[in-house]
Parts: sequence; structure tokens; C-alpha cells
Amino acid sequence: MMTGHAGTRGNDPAGWQGARRKRQRIRMQQIETVSSCEGDATQSLDADLSKDTVLQSPTAENVTTMVSDLFLKGEVLDAVRLALEVVARHPDNVILTLVAATLLARHTALYDVVATLARRALKLEPDSVGAQTILADALVAGGDVAGGCALFADMMARYPGERIGLCEHISFSLVDAGYPFEALGILTAWLQEGEPSFSLLNNMACILDRMGRPAEAVSWYKRALAMDPGNATAAFGYSLSLLKAGNFREGWARYAERVPLTNSVTWWFMSLPRLRHGDDVSGKKIILYQEQGLGDTLHFIRFVPYLQAKGADVTIVVPKALLRLLTQSFPGASVRLIEEFGREVEDGYSYAAPIPDLPFIGGVMSESDIPANIPYFRADAGDIAKFAAELPSRRPRIGLVWAGERRGRPELAAADRRRSTTLAMLGEALTPVDATLVNIQFGVPHAEIAAWHGQPVFDPMGGVRDMADTAAIMESLDLFISVDTSPLHLAGGLGRPTWLISRWDACWRWGAEGDTSAWYPTMRVFRAQERTFGPVLREVGEALREWVKDWQPGKGA
Repeated sequence: MMTGHAGTRGNDPAGWQGARRKRQRIRMQQIETVSSCEGDATQSLDADLSKDTVLQSPTAENVTTMVSDLFLKGEVLDAVRLALEVVARHPDNVILTLVAATLLARHTALYDVVATLARRALKLEPDSVGAQTILADALVAGGDVAGGCALFADMMARYPGERIGLCEHISFSLVDAGYPFEALGILTAWLQEGEPSFSLLNNMACILDRMGRPAEAVSWYKRALAMDPGNATAAFGYSLSLLKAGNFREGWARYAERVPLTNSVTWWFMSLPRLRHGDDVSGKKIILYQEQGLGDTLHFIRFVPYLQAKGADVTIVVPKALLRLLTQSFPGASVRLIEEFGREVEDGYSYAAPIPDLPFIGGVMSESDIPANIPYFRADAGDIAKFAAELPSRRPRIGLVWAGERRGRPELAAADRRRSTTLAMLGEALTPVDATLVNIQFGVPHAEIAAWHGQPVFDPMGGVRDMADTAAIMESLDLFISVDTSPLHLAGGLGRPTWLISRWDACWRWGAEGDTSAWYPTMRVFRAQERTFGPVLREVGEALREWVKDWQPGKGA
């Protein structure tokens, strides 16, 4: 199992990312090849490309390809070292310096390093718009909002022909760094007097959505799409704002129009007719397949009984992390590994659908239509007993996850940073508490336990193989506290008492307000109101100490 594998592309309005790619012409005027490489961040590394080749004969394209591949594989330190070594070996090459700065800005939070690289490029080419833009971005992202905005204002004055693009860019930079009110002010002022563009309108929609004003965002998406009706990324962002605003009827229908987001992988069954709401499935063989993050599958797989009740023969194809869990939970379905589900089994299937399409297929028009079949996950009794015997006997037991998976794809990396905190911050807010703390964190952030010297955290994750094992541990917890990542959906689907620590620009699935979720009746939502998690973590800590005082065996959250 890969705890932390969640938070999908759906967590970030896709229209925002589409507008960001268009702005690369401004940000990186000198390195057009970087923009072309960025368009497919999941491309495979050329078999003939090696570190030595890149260092000896670097180009914007091969540096971008290799460093991006390292980030995508989770080899963050190697990626950073390679980018910086290229610059060190070729200190007078402005293009390579800007390539390195752009890659580090896109995949890491090393804003001081990015600023240093941008300043180096400016010493070589003082009038470089790309270098100035990267520097302004780094200043804003690093907290020097006044300095970044001043640099953008200076550029607006000196490059009048670039003003629309610069306005598009600064509005993105501010909101991506957690300053939506400042971004909103800039866009509002511009749109009152200046010429609108698709990206400006799209940015306004994304800003309002992140600020928890999805109903207003919808109107701006409509204006943006009127200028560019075929823009798929804006259409996807539009669907998410509709869902966040509670307009399920239109939102799910539009959401199901997206091209499946499968990391550029095209599985053979994607050529089958895509299952839609109203299709007759009685006696038909249907494939439901993994799309986006593990959290999306855990969230929406609850609709399998709906299809089975209509007479469908359901096959679910998923990664190994979910195989045992779904086999245990849906015994009437065939559950297969997606990597091994070859064409030899393709005969007889009538439809296929990405699992996140299921609310649309199931006709969810309002919250009252959400299936109430919780728990819909089942842990193995033997696994439950095994892990229960390992856990400390002291109760209550409180499970913790503080970070999402650190993914390399640029459009996901920023969302991962926004939704994640650290064990140090979470532990400081929650402890001391009269309870047993149990680690459920997996992946790279798991290493933070070694540096934690506060109240002990029991760590059973060394014996965890997959999500089925994680489910078995959760069955012995009294409360689970997590940021917005896949174990949260697992706990909710098990019907365990669960507290969500939601980032300030909450994912569409949690709506714009409220402390409950129609998707998971046992969940309590704590909403961050600013870019730092500090205040909401203190709120969670205070609530936890009250909860512990009132806790009784068998009592919910």
C-alpha cells in the first residue's frame, strides 16, 4: 500500500494548469524547447540519454527530459543535483540556467535557489523577461510578496506589449503561493479597464473557486469558454466548480466528458464504449478501471453494488495497492491487476468506464442520491487480529497522516505541497494528549518520524503491504486524523471516525463550507482559512483534547 497516494488532478482545477502552460511563452521566451517538453511531463526517458551525456552535451530539451524523469520517479535529490551541476559546469549559458530554475520552481519549494539562479541569468542578460518573471515568481512563492509584485509592476511598465501576459502570470503566481485576495485584486482592476483574455477569465474563475466561491467561479468559466469553447482544461475546471457548488446534475455530466487522466497510458479497454448514465447493463460485462489517484478509486468504488443490482458483470482493474482490499470488499466482482489485464480477456466486454465516472453513471443528482452503503470496504478478520495484537493496548488509539504523496508531475506537485503539513507541525498542535498515537503515514514523509522527539508515535507501517493491511489497522483505531489523501477515503469507506484537515483551497469533493460530508457520515471537516496550516491545526488539537476527555469505547467522533 502507498499511504499518501491521493489527491488527484481533480484537486486542482485543470483549467488553471492549462492557462499556466499557455503562459510559458512569457516565462521562458528564451527556451521554447522547455515548454514543448513540459507539455507531456510523463514522457519516458530516452534509452540513450544518460547523466554523462546531459552533463557533457546539455540542451534545454535533454536537461528537461532527464530532470523531469527523475522528479517523476521520486528521485528528488538526484534531480536537484543534476540541474544544479549542469549550471555549475556551464555558468555562462543563460538558457540552461533558466531551464534549471524553471524545473526547480515547478517541482520543489527551493525558492531561494530558484531566485539565485534567476539573478545569475540576469547578470548575463539583464533584459531577460524570462529570468525576471522567474525571479518575481520565486520572491512571491518565498513570501516576499511586495518584492515580487514590485518586480512585476516594473516589468509591466517596461514591456507594455507583454502586459496582458504578465497580468495573467502574476495572478497565477499569487494564488498558487496562497495569496488569492491579492490575485483577485489585480485581476479585478485589470478587467475593469483592460482587455480580457481567455487566460485572465480562466484565472479569475480558478481564484474564486480556490477561495471557496465556486458559484461565482462558474460564471467566469462560462465567459472563458465563450472565448475558447473547445478548451478541454477549462471545461474540466468548470465541471469541478459546478460540483463544488453542489450542482451535481450538470457537474457530473460535464465531468464525465473529460479525457481519462491516466498519465498518458492508453489501456486496450479504453477503446470500448464508455459507459454512460442510462445504458442498459443487464447481462453485460463491464470494466471499471483506475483513473487519477488512488483516493478517487476509494471514493467512488462504492457504486459497484449499484451496477451489480442492475445485472452487470463487473470487472475492476486497479493497481496492486488496491487489489486485495477490493477483492475482499466486492466478492461479486472480478478484481484484476491493471498492469496484467491483457487483451487475451477482451472478448465479451460491452462497456468500460473510469471509476470516477461512477457518480454520473449512478445518477447522482444531489447529495441525497449518494449511496449510503457505508461501510463498503471490508478488512480481513485475520489481518485485523494480527495488527490489533501489535498495537499498544492503551486507548484511545488515534491514527495520523500528515502529508500526501510527493508526486513529480508539476500540476500535482503544487497541490501536494498545499495539502500537506509536517509531523513536527501536526505533533506540536496535537500533543500532549492522553491517547496512543499511531502512524499511518507511508512514503517519503514517513521518514519524519525519526526526527520526531515529542510524544511517542507507534509505527506499524513496516508490516504493511497494501491498502488491505492499512484497512486492518484502521479497524483497531478509535479516531483517524488526516490531511486530504487516500487513507482518508479508506477510513471514510470503512465507516471509521475520521477528521479531515482540509487545505485552504479545499478540494471540490468537500464543497465550499460546512464541517460534515455527505460522502462520509463519520467524517468531521476542519477547514484551513489561510495558506498556513497553523491555525487549523491548533483548532484540531483543541478539539482532540476535548474528544479524548469525553471518549468512551465504541463512541464515534
